[in-house]
Amino acid sequence: MLILPTRLGEDSLFATLASLSLNSRKELKRTLVLCVINNRGSHSASPGVIRNNQETIRYLHVLIKGLPCEFGEGKELSAHMKEISSSPLRLACIDASSPGSEMPDNAGGVGAARKIGLDAALTVFDYGTADDKLLFCLDADTLVEDNYLKEVRSFFDKGGKAAAVVSYSHQRPATSYRRLAIGAYEIFLRYYVLGLRYAGSPYAFHTIGSTMMCTANAYVAIGGMNRRDAAEDFYFLNKLVKYTEVGCITSTTVYPSSRLSRRVPFGTGRRMARFMEGVEDEFLLYDPCVFIILKKWLGTMKFSPDRQTGEIRIRAGEISPLLLSFLETNNFFEIWEGIRKNIKNSEGLLRHFHFWLDGFKTLKLIHFLTKHGFPQIDMFSAVERLLSLMYDRRDPHILGKPDYHSRPYAPSCKLYDS
Repeated sequence: MLILPTRLGEDSLFATLASLSLNSRKELKRTLVLCVINNRGSHSASPGVIRNNQETIRYLHVLIKGLPCEFGEGKELSAHMKEISSSPLRLACIDASSPGSEMPDNAGGVGAARKIGLDAALTVFDYGTADDKLLFCLDADTLVEDNYLKEVRSFFDKGGKAAAVVSYSHQRPATSYRRLAIGAYEIFLRYYVLGLRYAGSPYAFHTIGSTMMCTANAYVAIGGMNRRDAAEDFYFLNKLVKYTEVGCITSTTVYPSSRLSRRVPFGTGRRMARFMEGVEDEFLLYDPCVFIILKKWLGTMKFSPDRQTGEIRIRAGEISPLLLSFLETNNFFEIWEGIRKNIKNSEGLLRHFHFWLDGFKTLKLIHFLTKHGFPQIDMFSAVERLLSLMYDRRDPHILGKPDYHSRPYAPSCKLYDS
């Protein structure tokens, strides 16, 4: 079941559906694409949004019922409609836009729209078959490759994981300055995941809504999708990884939009808008020092989670006084003492440790270290040094290059393995 929440207007959605329709006929015949057309009431949503959504619903009904498609020769929309209608793509539509069916003002944001579709999908699966029931999340402005459905199903058919994210690459904007903007943002996103991977974090995967997928069992087990207006994908995956390992499907790619948006406080659209406005330096990344501190901390807990709390406190201070300060501020040692009283084996302790230091708290730690000791540095230097840390095996004890410690942006970054 593939869920597409949309309130972007018809052109984006039908371009997405057209790209899906190029997948194999076999996969299309056993996949239902559920479009959630949503907006709030007329007192909150603009007339243009409501009008576009009503047109979208009308076009979807034409496709669902197999009616003749006549939308003007030579138009892009007409080409998309013909592509879709000539394929075995199976479509369904949830109307959360028409008068009386709108999303309430307190419903949340894109998380609520995703939840409407994902929850509805649970009611239409054929539970008489033994195969995994899969839930795909895809945004209405995201394009896919023609092997998308096949590769995702192949990943889950291999078993072992109940959730995954698929590789992504944002669509190329028309202007060079916007290409620069999305390039800087993608480097930021990928660099952060690389840093977490270097550190050995189980949360080292991207959190982009249009790349997410999981089994129906996993979805139900974590209580379903949240209703957040932003970062719903981050929090959803943060819960999923506590239930099952989140895999990464690299054999196909999705292409999210790189449009500007000021509707949400962060994410691609907001980052693009911020770049265009020039209000912040967008060519900065986290100092690799923060990932070294994280790596040492994760290593300490991985190899000896059952040591006494006092010993762990001492070790945290040896790794970095800032790390110790963060742990004390967040009451880690009191919480850990309680966990140790109830969990007696190392495997259980480590699992509960990662429940505590989850993706959200890891990000808070990175921000804390950045604010109080290791400010962001030039993007190109950061990437070079992180890659050096990850792939230079000649001297695993020294951080970066010989002149690294003399840099003014990292005056106290003399971190060595103990």
